[in-house]
Amino acid sequence: MKKIFVTLTYIIFSLHFTVLAQIRSEPPNFNNPILSGFHPDPSVIRVGEDYYLVNSSFEWFPGIPIYHSLDLVNWELIGYGITRPDQVPLPKGLKDSRGIYAVTIRYHEGLFYLITTCVQCDGNFYITAKNPAGPWSNPIWTGTRGIDPSLFWDDDGRSYYVGHANISGLNDWPDKNGAWMQEINLKTGEMKGEPKQLTHGHAANARWTEGPHLYKINGKYTLMVAEGGTGFHHAVTVHHSDSLWGPYVPDHANPVLTHRNLGQNYPIHSVGHADLVQTQKGDWWAVALGKRLKDSITLLARETFLVPVNFEGQTPVFNPGEGRLLQSQKRPDLSWHPFNSDSDRILFDKGKLPLQFNFLRTPNTKWYEIKEGKLKIQLRPEVIDSLVNPSFIARRIEDYKFKAATSFDFMAKKESEAAGLVIYRNSTNHIKFLKTKANIVVKITDNGSVIEELQIPFKAKKCILQVQVNGRELKLFYGSKETDLIEVGNIFDLEVISDENAGGFNGPYIGMYATSRGNESRNVASFDWFEYIKN
Repeated sequence: MKKIFVTLTYIIFSLHFTVLAQIRSEPPNFNNPILSGFHPDPSVIRVGEDYYLVNSSFEWFPGIPIYHSLDLVNWELIGYGITRPDQVPLPKGLKDSRGIYAVTIRYHEGLFYLITTCVQCDGNFYITAKNPAGPWSNPIWTGTRGIDPSLFWDDDGRSYYVGHANISGLNDWPDKNGAWMQEINLKTGEMKGEPKQLTHGHAANARWTEGPHLYKINGKYTLMVAEGGTGFHHAVTVHHSDSLWGPYVPDHANPVLTHRNLGQNYPIHSVGHADLVQTQKGDWWAVALGKRLKDSITLLARETFLVPVNFEGQTPVFNPGEGRLLQSQKRPDLSWHPFNSDSDRILFDKGKLPLQFNFLRTPNTKWYEIKEGKLKIQLRPEVIDSLVNPSFIARRIEDYKFKAATSFDFMAKKESEAAGLVIYRNSTNHIKFLKTKANIVVKITDNGSVIEELQIPFKAKKCILQVQVNGRELKLFYGSKETDLIEVGNIFDLEVISDENAGGFNGPYIGMYATSRGNESRNVASFDWFEYIKN
C-alpha cells in the first residue's frame, strides 16, 4: 500500500510540474508579423478549432500557399491550392507580379473554397477541396471582371460572389472603383440574377476600392474592403446594411485600420487588405497585410499581421486603445501550439522537395530529380532575367538576419554554363552568386542593368556558396570546404530587391539555380544540401 501511495504521489507531482512547465513556456505575447516575408493579401477562416490562412502567390508555383494554426500565431505550411501544371496554366511570358492575385478562403457544408484571380489568364475562378491540404479541384471560371473576389453564404444557404470593379458606369473622380455582388451557382460557376454595385468606398474620392469581404455579424451585414492602393495610403474600411443588397452605409469610424496617418517613417506601413475571424471562445481577430521598414527601406515586401478586434455596436475597433498594428502584444486566448520547425539544413533524401520550395512560373517539364540523396538540376537555356520558367528552386526570405548556403558538384563544359545561388525579387532585380567554368561570379542586376560584377578564379568541382544577411548588408563566401570558406571582399547592398527599388507585388526569394544561358546543354548541377538559418 505504501508503494502505491508513493507512486501516486510521484505521478501527481510529475503532472503538476509538467503543467507548470507548459504554462511557463507559453509566452504571454506574440510578435508581428505572424508570417514574415512575402505573405501578402491574407485571408483566414476557422473550422472547429482549426484555423486556415492563404496568401497571394503571383508568378510562383505551386500557387496559393495554405497554412494551418491552432492558436492564430503559430502557422504551418500544409499545402498549396495550385499544384498541377495543367490545373491553372499560367501563360508563357507571365510578367513579374502577375498571375495569382488575392485569394479568399471560405468553408461551407464540408467543403473548402479558394476563390481568386489569375491576371493574364482567364480571370476569376474558384477551386474546392474536402481537405485544405489538398488535393484541390480543377478551376471553375466565373467569367467575371475585376480582382480579389470573395464568397458569402446567407442564412438561407444561397451563395453570392462579391467582386471588385466599378460596374456603375460612373467615373466622376480619379481611380474610382468599388465592390459589387451577384448570386452565384457554386456547382457550375454560373452567375444568377443582376449584379449590383455595393460601394465605391467610404468617401467621395476613395481610390482603388478592392479586396471585398462580406460578413453577417449580430444579424446585420458588414462589408469590409481595402482602399487607397497597396502602398503607403493603404487602408481598411467597413460598410453596413440591414439587408443583403444594401444600401451599404460607410461607418463613421472609417478608415477602421490604416497607418497612413502615422507618417512615412513609421516602422510598419502600407497596412490594409484585412479579413476577420471569430475564435471558438467568441473573440474577434483580423489578419492584414503590412510592410516593415529596415534601414529606411522595405526588404521583406508585404507580410501578414495579426490584430485583435472588438465590436462596438457594428463598428469593428482594431486594437482598442491603440488603433494600429503592434510589433508585440497579448496573444489570443487560445492554447499555445507551436509546430515542429523544419530542419535548417535540407538534405535531399526524402524523394520530393519540401513544401517551402517554389518555382518561377509553371514547370511544364521535369528538369530536376532527387536521386541518391542529391538534388540534380538540369542546365537549360532559360535564364532568370527573362519571363520564363528557369531552372531555379527557391524559398521565401523571411528574416532580416539570416545565413543561407548550398553545397554542390558542378563542372562547366562551356563558358555559358553556370550554377549556384540567386537572391531574387523579379526578373530585373536580383543578385547572382554562381560558379562558372573558371570563376566564382557575382552579378547584381538593378532594374535590368548590371550595376556590379565580380569574377574570382575558382575551378574545383565541389563548391560551397554561402550568403550572410544583416539588414540590407550582404556578405558572400565561397570555397570547396565548409570549414574553409573565403569571403568575397565586398559588402553588398540588398537595396536592389527592396520595394522602393524593385516595385511590384511579389517578394524576395533565395534558391538554387542552374543555366546554360541560351545554349542547349546536357550538363547537371548536383546539390548535396541547402540551408537557411535564422540568426
